[in-house]
Amino acid sequence: MTTRTAGQMRGWQGPTLLTYGFRPFFLGGATWAAIAMAIWILTLTGALKIDLGFDPISWHAHEFLFGTLGAIIGGFLLTAVPNWTGRLPVTGWPLGALALLWLAGRAAVTLTLGAHWAVVAAVDLSFPVALGAMILREIVAGKNWRNLPVLLLLAVFALANGLFHVDAAEGRLAAQGIGLRLGLGAAIMMIALIGGRVVPSFTRNWLAKRGDPARPAPPMQRFDKVALSFTVAALILWVIQPAGGATGVALLGIGALHAVRLSRWCGLRTAADPLVAVLHVGYGFVPLGALALGVAALWPDAMPLAAAQHLWMAGAIGMMTLAVMTRATLGHTGRKLHAGPGTVALYGLMALSVLARLVADLLPGLPLLELAALCWIGAFGGFALIYGPMLLTSKPGKA
Repeated sequence: MTTRTAGQMRGWQGPTLLTYGFRPFFLGGATWAAIAMAIWILTLTGALKIDLGFDPISWHAHEFLFGTLGAIIGGFLLTAVPNWTGRLPVTGWPLGALALLWLAGRAAVTLTLGAHWAVVAAVDLSFPVALGAMILREIVAGKNWRNLPVLLLLAVFALANGLFHVDAAEGRLAAQGIGLRLGLGAAIMMIALIGGRVVPSFTRNWLAKRGDPARPAPPMQRFDKVALSFTVAALILWVIQPAGGATGVALLGIGALHAVRLSRWCGLRTAADPLVAVLHVGYGFVPLGALALGVAALWPDAMPLAAAQHLWMAGAIGMMTLAVMTRATLGHTGRKLHAGPGTVALYGLMALSVLARLVADLLPGLPLLELAALCWIGAFGGFALIYGPMLLTSKPGKA
């Protein structure tokens, strides 16, 4: 498969950006994450007057969850599925057309130009629908039924985006609606499912390379299956009924199970390699966010909902996407899997952004929201600056 893929890439005479799915979508997603944050913070301060497709808070939530994360999911799946199925990757103009659909969605939601909400929604949803169709075709052609749950989560993610548009059209605060929760729940399940495979796998390989006898628990053992099954049920309850005793207890259960799951992966032994350690840190926000949301559901006065939710939104999703993008870009562009000072700085900025965003809700009145936004822009904008040249050019030594 590697030889056939290399031959197809050599046959493509267009931009290097269109030789593999991770290239346009990692670069586009990271760049948009920084730009969208700048637009939002300037809108909140009144420095920018723009008629967004949603109210500013909902637009901010939508463009991170369904805009930025949608692109990064696309880049990851278009890169991973060929490895799963043994089929050739999507390259060239079909990949370019898919990237243009994503860009059209960002333009439609940001610059509505008076279009009816259904038109905006249709344009925005064209990307995840087309992506899902491509992934389904590859899974069916490759008879790779093991990864159908990933496609199902992508379908739920697209449905959530549609519900977000409906919430906004009916005058509800979409940032607190069922569409946002369903999309966030699907994203957390993707991290739990895919992260539960790659984190222990990469950790095991790194420990073995160093000669360390420790080994993480292999993925998808009975405990993992129980934890994932419980997580699905608890997230469904949270999506339907975000507050209340049963939901709070269920969320605390998610936190406990995934904390135990993480503890089985030898994360404390990976501090010497930031590329591996950051995967454990990112996954750690899954149980932390669940515990915080459980406290918010049971004792609303003790934990603001926005603070708890951002441990998932900015912490788990933000840190894990940055971790995956840096590692995958280095590996798939032929570079050494090593986190240089710039990459470590990106991780530090993301961690500081999450911390500042959390404290901003706990101690209102301080300029921590602006600090969180600046660190976020630095993390994702920094990725575009450092890794952009790798994504835009051929592998070292290649024509």
